[in-house]
Amino acid sequence: SLVKPCGHLVRPVAPTQLPGRYLSHQEGLPNLPVPPLQQTCERYLAALEPIVNEKELSHTKELLAEFQGSGGVGERLQKGLERRAHKTQNWLSDWWLTTAYLDYRMPVVIHSSPGVLHPGTGPCVGLVHSETLPVEYLGGKPLCMNQYYQVLSSCRIPGLKRDTVVNYSRSSRPPTHITVVHNFQFFVLDVYNSDGTPLTVDQLYIQLEKIWNSSLQNNKEPVGILTSNHRNTWGKAYSSLIRDKTNKKSVQSIQTSIFTVCLDAAMPRVSEELYRSRAAVQMLHGGGSRWNSGNRWFDKTLQFIVGEDGSCGVIYEHAPAEGPPIVSLIDHVVEYTKKSEIVRTPMVPLPMPRKLRFNITPEIKKDIDDAKQNMNIMVHDLDVKVIVFSHFGKNVPKAHKMSPDAFIQMGLQLAYYRMYLQCCSTYESASLRMFRLGRTDTIRSCSVDSANFVKAMDDPAKPNVEKVILLEKAVKAHRAYTDMAIRGQAIDRHLLGLKLQAIEDLTSLPEIFMDTSYAVANHYNLSTSQVPAQTDCVMCFGPVVPDGYGVCYNPMAEHINFAVSAFNSCDKTNAARMAQGLESALLDMRSLLESTPKAKL
Repeated sequence: SLVKPCGHLVRPVAPTQLPGRYLSHQEGLPNLPVPPLQQTCERYLAALEPIVNEKELSHTKELLAEFQGSGGVGERLQKGLERRAHKTQNWLSDWWLTTAYLDYRMPVVIHSSPGVLHPGTGPCVGLVHSETLPVEYLGGKPLCMNQYYQVLSSCRIPGLKRDTVVNYSRSSRPPTHITVVHNFQFFVLDVYNSDGTPLTVDQLYIQLEKIWNSSLQNNKEPVGILTSNHRNTWGKAYSSLIRDKTNKKSVQSIQTSIFTVCLDAAMPRVSEELYRSRAAVQMLHGGGSRWNSGNRWFDKTLQFIVGEDGSCGVIYEHAPAEGPPIVSLIDHVVEYTKKSEIVRTPMVPLPMPRKLRFNITPEIKKDIDDAKQNMNIMVHDLDVKVIVFSHFGKNVPKAHKMSPDAFIQMGLQLAYYRMYLQCCSTYESASLRMFRLGRTDTIRSCSVDSANFVKAMDDPAKPNVEKVILLEKAVKAHRAYTDMAIRGQAIDRHLLGLKLQAIEDLTSLPEIFMDTSYAVANHYNLSTSQVPAQTDCVMCFGPVVPDGYGVCYNPMAEHINFAVSAFNSCDKTNAARMAQGLESALLDMRSLLESTPKAKL
């Protein structure tokens, strides 16, 4: 037979075979450093300057002086962190997983799980389980590949106060099935023939068609919607759901599957202009209980979504991985589907995919009804605008020798300042994958330099030459902060580490963490992420504060895909206005650069 090896969804491998290229590569990665205490304190003050008032700033200066003084609390906590770094592969990763995700009790939908909308193509995954993924590099340095191995065959499991994430690909018999959900009904689809070869495209198609045809009535209770609830509520409902043996087995089949494929019902028709925004929210939350929100298992790490109208994308549970590995996976899928397969389909008829059964007690029915109601409230409260900024892409900033990411971030700072006449705490995620088991740190895009630029931009008294100089300075400062962050020298995870160290030592919490400035610094009115992809996709996520925005973007050579989200319940924010403001800001920055003769500096 002509089976192409890269068509493997999962190659069932005995655990003894696993340590290969992947592990030897991981061993060579450096450990995440603990930055010097004084450096973090200085940089923290600099980050506060544009976002807090003078009184708050001087109060924080006093607290920091005391905190980092010799023999002070800071020094003791710093030593504790350094000891922790010495003993572990990564002093941050376990702490981050629990504080950022597993202890977080808001629903994963909107508040945590990103959705990805991508051009019309179907699902299929390769390379990961044969441990032959090519190692990625950044600036010549190898990156940690661990997250790729956490994405498949894994699932979040709800708890009463804290969740867990379980990965089944490392078990002695790795899963060989995916789950498919259609009209709220779940099916187990084995993706291997009895001889161990993966199903061909034809075979998968036949199996999906069988699933589709046997689930045309959607008179079933959408059990999946339970996963969209507040985590404590879902934790309670989960324990009553799995008391029943049939339910427990069905849930386990979903949890252990390689990934889930959601075959969605068509959404209500909208104009061409609104289509992308509507398709994006379908990836993010499914559109509410009347549409596809029950056609999910939101705890599943990876779910491919294929809508009846041809929209497709992915939603992933954020605990095990960041956006870039997910997007690389999507890029691979899209590339793979472009190849035509010449595979002879075996003549053996395939068994009917097994439908998962659920016994719905009155108690569970009530839990489902509550979850539907909560979901619909969340769906109505979220406003998402997807825009394709078609005027230029990475080409313009590059022509002016500026980092495209820094340029876009300055556009965001300008748009926000024009709307509110003040600067705000801004989060941009930076990858720490240069280090073993590295996750993210924060690039604080709002700086003294960005504030100087945005305040000058619309000031008629300032000459354009000066504005250009301020823009260049702001872009350089952003670039410098980014470089610092990816080298493990940013401030946010270090401060969090010091705080968690104090909690672990059971000492009283240092005053710097109870200070107004710390609260302001961590209230991100702009939560942003650049998720570049080979394919023309865009990722979207909800705001992280009630009065904030979530902004995700994928800069292509000649255009930029943006997704901007805000809550309708906040009368201060408006996703459409922010998206418009962002367009204007970027265009104004370009015309500033193009209309100003190069100053002789």
